[in-house]
Amino acid sequence: MPCVPVVVSTLQMRSPIVLTIVSIAASLLLEGCAPAPSVAVFGAAFPDWLFCIVVGVLGTVIVHVVLGKRGRRDLLAPVAIGYPALSAVFAMAFWLLFFPH
Repeated sequence: MPCVPVVVSTLQMRSPIVLTIVSIAASLLLEGCAPAPSVAVFGAAFPDWLFCIVVGVLGTVIVHVVLGKRGRRDLLAPVAIGYPALSAVFAMAFWLLFFPH
């Protein structure tokens, strides 16, 4: 019979106590330091990214209308890439300009 090497995982060689300590340490290091960024609107907390997406879509609609009136919608071709990218640009610009870092 051919000799087949046995591969032993390093996970099998460690004791459960070491794995527990490493797991607890990793979870403490990955813990968040601040609450989730949100904006209070009429007493309800909404996440910041929600407002950024809305502004991104509204900005894209405005650009779409302006380009349509000028007959230049072909500037954002292909549409499946151009409009989502434009929405992302407006959303990220809004995030950088109006929300604290």
